[in-house]
Amino acid sequence: MVIHNHTLKLSTDDGISIFTINEAVNKRITESGVTNGFAIISSRHTTTAITINENEIRLMDDLKRFFNRLVPEHDNYLHNDIELRDCDPDEPKNAHSHIVAMLLGSSEAIPIIHGELALGQWQSIMLVELDGPRDRTVNIQVCGE
Repeated sequence: MVIHNHTLKLSTDDGISIFTINEAVNKRITESGVTNGFAIISSRHTTTAITINENEIRLMDDLKRFFNRLVPEHDNYLHNDIELRDCDPDEPKNAHSHIVAMLLGSSEAIPIIHGELALGQWQSIMLVELDGPRDRTVNIQVCGE
């Protein structure tokens, strides 16, 4: 078995934004030469998530609206009380972003079959930015034979 690691770097947009990263993952699979195995895609941040869903513009807008209703940005979160925490006074008030990231998850493992991701017709791998704009990194690990 071979293992290849790659760090994908992205600059994200303001607030909640969603980026499809299938192309970057497919490129790493091709470069690795792996024909059967799996790809693990993981975020390196506590206010982003990795998920799989349909990349359809209206659905992406629906998701952003849903996240904002489910976990409102300006609710009374203890994490946002910077004076009670031992942290940089410029720390962002982003508890809502941490909570949504925990609900979505930080990684996905996807089978590679005959050199291709085993995804359905409408499935896309997505990095969900919940606290942008920021520079972000995603680890892509390709394992197999």
